[in-house]
Amino acid sequence: MSENLKKLSDAGVSVWLDDLSRERITGGGLVDLIKASSVVGVTTNPTIFAAALADGESYAEQVKTLVDKSVDEAITALTTEDVRNACDLFSDTFAATGGKDGRVSIEVSPALARDTEGTIAQAKELAALVGKPEVLIKIPATKEGLPAITEVIGSGISVNVTLIFSLDRYQEVIDAYEAGLEKALANGEDLSKIQSVASFFVSRVDSEVDKRLDAIGADATKLKGKTAVANARLAYEVYEKSLQTDRWRTLADAGANPQRPLWASTGVKNPDYSDTMYVAELIAPNTVNTMPEKTLLAFADHGEVAGDTITANYDDARAVLAAIAEAGVDLADVTQVLEDEGVQKFDDSWQELTETVKTALGAA
Repeated sequence: MSENLKKLSDAGVSVWLDDLSRERITGGGLVDLIKASSVVGVTTNPTIFAAALADGESYAEQVKTLVDKSVDEAITALTTEDVRNACDLFSDTFAATGGKDGRVSIEVSPALARDTEGTIAQAKELAALVGKPEVLIKIPATKEGLPAITEVIGSGISVNVTLIFSLDRYQEVIDAYEAGLEKALANGEDLSKIQSVASFFVSRVDSEVDKRLDAIGADATKLKGKTAVANARLAYEVYEKSLQTDRWRTLADAGANPQRPLWASTGVKNPDYSDTMYVAELIAPNTVNTMPEKTLLAFADHGEVAGDTITANYDDARAVLAAIAEAGVDLADVTQVLEDEGVQKFDDSWQELTETVKTALGAA
């Protein structure tokens, strides 16, 4: 057992792996991480599936059974099979945590990021196709995604809200979740069975802000590498405040679960920064950190757990964001650019995935 990851878990951070492939499932790698590295969940996205299916050997047998299907149907069959099997590996974790962890995420097509009704329909379809209580359906936090979140939660489906970059949008996500819970309650759903996480992206914020600070030059460059953690820490403050409202207390009394903050994009992009900074500096109770394997292994090797590293630092975080603004960086523009790029990157990966599967079907 990794002592560092166990300490992280004991500090209230659920350790999830940001990766999935059939080889990981059938080869025992995922089971090993569950047993030895405190891993209690998995997240996927179009980029992860594109990389997994590019190594087509482990998918070859299933591809042969899909030659009469369209490319989209084949992609759905391949990806939901992986998610379904991963859910089974987490069934004990799911039971032990009352459904809080033991979760496996699968994302709606990025082509639907600006399509509310399309997102709702596919979210419900994916939940039914996977057919496992452990599944979380990922819906992007675009303006069009917000009403979809409400509708899908309202139908009793657990949701991972993804691609959150700004504090304002995060508040809108919380509102959408609570509206969904209210709708679920009106529909007679058991609120205790509904779980949600809000995936707040971290490293990409530093990458974009640092680029702008370099362009400004001079003293502005001293602020590099500080924005992402400050932004995420203040997101946790938003989360804490959301639990103090009368609206939330009413839902909690009806059995609702808090929508936990999930730190995503926690692999460090700049080699000058500590490879564990987006884990060690974002420790607080009732959070999730989904890590690429490289980051997971780095933290297992030399990560440090110094208790809660968020809640005592709100004032410092506000000071950082104020200094960033004073230096001339428009954080609202940064987060909108990152949302647009995030949707585009996942769409590019989806196109890559489509080509990979089309080629595999043609060769089967």
